[in-house]
Amino acid sequence: MFGGRSSEHAVSCLGAGNVLAALDRDRYEVVPVGIARDGRWILAPDDPGQLAIAGGELPSVEAMSAPGTEIAARLDPATRGLVVTAPGDPPRSLGEVDVVLPLLHGAYGEDGTLQGLLEMAGARYAGAGVFASAAGMDKEYMKLLFAARGLPVGRYVVVRDRDWRPPGPDSATAVTPERKRVLDDIAELGWPVFVKPARGGSSIGTTRVPDPAGLEEAIEVAREHDPKVLVEAAVPGIEIECAVLEGVAGGPPDASVPAQVLVGGDSEFYDFQAKYLEADTAMAIPPPIPADAIAEVRRLACAAFDALSCEGLARVDFFYTPDGKIVLNEINTMPGMTSASAFPMMWEATGLPLRELMDRIIQTALGKRPGLR
Repeated sequence: MFGGRSSEHAVSCLGAGNVLAALDRDRYEVVPVGIARDGRWILAPDDPGQLAIAGGELPSVEAMSAPGTEIAARLDPATRGLVVTAPGDPPRSLGEVDVVLPLLHGAYGEDGTLQGLLEMAGARYAGAGVFASAAGMDKEYMKLLFAARGLPVGRYVVVRDRDWRPPGPDSATAVTPERKRVLDDIAELGWPVFVKPARGGSSIGTTRVPDPAGLEEAIEVAREHDPKVLVEAAVPGIEIECAVLEGVAGGPPDASVPAQVLVGGDSEFYDFQAKYLEADTAMAIPPPIPADAIAEVRRLACAAFDALSCEGLARVDFFYTPDGKIVLNEINTMPGMTSASAFPMMWEATGLPLRELMDRIIQTALGKRPGLR
């Protein structure tokens, strides 16, 4: 499954194309299901080429849709099936689905909503369950859980809708006591700060704010994607990422060789442009940090995975400061799978190329019980 209703629709499509090309067709019968931005489910063509950037245009499910390809999930745990519906034709079953690979990012796909639907349908699926998906999507509660486990997190302020824009005819410009408190709390973080949707990803809606003058505009940009906003203190140093897989046969999670993000182009930080569209963005694998720091990054990545009760796979992001401290930034419970994404690159460098990586993820999911985990 790919696409989805969130602002990360195109990233999901790109990742799905990469995975479709890698899956072992001698082992798996693949049914590509795209979710359009309006929520329709579509039986998509099994063609990775349609899920690539073409002529500067990002791919979408809408561009692949055709009459008679809409799909309905049959919410019957006894059948675990998908049905194709077309106007004027009787419904046509695609048969029982053994496992769902939900390569969706952001709201309505990575936040526990789809995972709950799949559990209602009695379908096995790859990746985190309902709780871990929801906690991993909401950066406020993610950080609260990390802190409760004693993991090192940076300073941040949450901007809630009720505090920023309370009801009333003058709410757009009124500086209420609540709004002033939020602005004062943010000022205590120091400058610059990073303003982002609390439940977003791929750096969409994220702004680096160097001084107070641009703060309110940056909050409004983030609020276009989520009424709840997170403002984070900048952490000096380099960005480090680490990929995690659920352990084999109930064992502890496995962490990949980490990577340093090398931001390309003219981007001030690792934003959407740098992540997916800049040819000179790269990963240094392993990162240029001491061996004991690499070992600690891997340990903390597994600890973050366990703190949220993650399953299947995740990517954990850190900062490594000039004085050798490691700060945990966030976890991504369904990391990007594009050819430019760090998750498959890190596992490739660890000795697990994409085809074998997907085998492990799928086989782990097949070992789960259907329904409530």
